[in-house]
Amino acid sequence: MLTYVALLNWTDQGIQDYKDTAQRAEAFGAEVQKLGAKLLNIYWTVGPYDLVAVVEAPDDETATAALLQLGGAGNVRTTTLRAFDREEMDRIIGKAAG
Repeated sequence: MLTYVALLNWTDQGIQDYKDTAQRAEAFGAEVQKLGAKLLNIYWTVGPYDLVAVVEAPDDETATAALLQLGGAGNVRTTTLRAFDREEMDRIIGKAAG
């Protein structure tokens, strides 16, 4: 599984319904599972982003579909980063040093 970090900001709609944010996060977790992905964790943050989600998916297409569903609900805007764990980075370095 590949790891993705999604940086989320509430839209006007999302902040108006802030009291439902925990339930929305739970629903997002259930929806990504239907696509074959997994919400590993979600954090509510202080700073330039309102939330950070960590998602595992088998491929970019699945991750993109999950985050499109999330953004399509209208409560958040997303910026998504592909994250590499230590093992993946070791392989990348091996290829680059090749």
